[in-house]
Amino acid sequence: MEATANAVDHMSMWSLISNASLVVQLVMLTLVAASVTSWIMIFQRSTMLRAAKKSLEVFEERFWSGIDLSKLYRQAGSNPDPDCGVEQIFRAGFKEFSRLRQQPGVDPDAVMDGVARAMRVAISREEEKLEQSLPFLATVGSTSPYIGLFGTVWGIMNSFRGLAQVQQATLATVAPGIAEALIATAIGLFAAIPAVIAYNRFSARGEMLIGRYYTFADEFQAILHRKVHTSDE
Repeated sequence: MEATANAVDHMSMWSLISNASLVVQLVMLTLVAASVTSWIMIFQRSTMLRAAKKSLEVFEERFWSGIDLSKLYRQAGSNPDPDCGVEQIFRAGFKEFSRLRQQPGVDPDAVMDGVARAMRVAISREEEKLEQSLPFLATVGSTSPYIGLFGTVWGIMNSFRGLAQVQQATLATVAPGIAEALIATAIGLFAAIPAVIAYNRFSARGEMLIGRYYTFADEFQAILHRKVHTSDE
């Protein structure tokens, strides 16, 4: 009975990890660190994307409520929302529009070209914000299984090297070495699966927001186009 208890204790998760070779332990530690970091980024990205979507809807509601664009620009400038990408696009476009309109002799088409460039730059900056952490999640998702597999292969190699020194190999002598080696693969999958799911989800949500930013920029540009040509008639 005591022997069985000792065998179970020897096959416990912590015992297998503590008795693993240094290389396998380093692999496990690397994967755990990658998993913890990816989970921190997942929570941060999720919070940021929710805030960006909510602020986009709030700003679009204000924009289409019929408010004067100059008044909306002053309100956005006095109390800017760093999470609102569409607000940054609006401010960039309207600022460039107002600056060029104040210059005498500027062609209306040149004004609109400047507005389009300013909004494209603003959209590019917002796109960079939305893509933060995605490369790391993609790296964790694609490489963690292979890092875990490396630890497993290394552990099994050490296990078989140990068997070569034993005259009679039994399941009891083989199982601990193989089990501790397979833990590395399990940790690798544990790190990779959430990272891949989060990467796909955040990429889709980011593309949706970017699409809405481009749609807003086109609609805003059409409003300014009518405004600049109507005032010049």
